[in-house]
Amino acid sequence: MRVIGLRHGQSSYNVRRLCNDDPRRRVDLTALGMRQAQRAAARLAAEPIEQVFSSPLLRAEHTARIVAAPLGLPVKIDERLADIRSGCDGRPVDEFLGAIAGDPVDGRVGDGESLREYQQRLGGFLVWLEAQPWQCVLLVAHEESLRILDAHYSKRDLLAVVGRPFANCIPYFFQSPSEN
Repeated sequence: MRVIGLRHGQSSYNVRRLCNDDPRRRVDLTALGMRQAQRAAARLAAEPIEQVFSSPLLRAEHTARIVAAPLGLPVKIDERLADIRSGCDGRPVDEFLGAIAGDPVDGRVGDGESLREYQQRLGGFLVWLEAQPWQCVLLVAHEESLRILDAHYSKRDLLAVVGRPFANCIPYFFQSPSEN
């Protein structure tokens, strides 16, 4: 199975460098983020995408709907694709990064989850996905999600993907391990 990972378009919180992992906090795309999503839609129009899945966070769902519309596909929301629960919702990203700097894989803030815990949550979705009959799917999620996809499909340790940047609305292509 081919998995296309797409980080949502630029959000207002990206601009302000704030964490958002609570779907009740309605953080949407900026004008640039909407244009990024439209460019991604044009780029992905020729891909044989059969299913589109999205994180429940508004910025990802909005991006997914923009990309899925020309494909004529519905967007399926899956809670497991939600961003890592940082424990810092609404607070600066630098505060979160500083809090986990000593242990970026197993460190956690308050009631948030560690990268390893997030890997387990998202990994459950990926195991389920790989058992499905589709040949090509699109996952619209978050930068941390793409790090987990990278670790999963490249079989790298989490520490190898910590901090790896993934740009907004640039498609990243992964192949199911059984088909590498």
